[in-house]
Amino acid sequence: MDEVKKHRILVVDDENSNIMALSHILSPEYTVYAAKSGAGALSAAEKYQPDLILLDIIMPDLDGFEVLAALKSSDKTKDIPVVFLTSMIDPQDATKGLSLGAVDYIIKPFSRGRLLKRVEMHLHLNRG
Repeated sequence: MDEVKKHRILVVDDENSNIMALSHILSPEYTVYAAKSGAGALSAAEKYQPDLILLDIIMPDLDGFEVLAALKSSDKTKDIPVVFLTSMIDPQDATKGLSLGAVDYIIKPFSRGRLLKRVEMHLHLNRG
């Protein structure tokens, strides 16, 4: 019997509770990796080559915008879709993230169902 390969998702958040909640929601369907800092996100993205990154904006070292810019400037990670997950609700932040190359912007708190559908949609769109 062939083993079905799960999509890999990198969750980046400096709060353990957010990482645990996202891992709990995503792990039945996906292989989930986690990073708690911007520098850790860049290292994990290169190491694991995830199919999608869920990225918090507010972090203590590099913020999400800086992480996204670094991901998009690397040949190894530039094509990985990045979805911002954040409690920031300023429309200018969303515009900035999208202009830097994020594919979506999800406001916390989010519903489990909506998160799973958005993840599924972006994985499907990126298969091309």
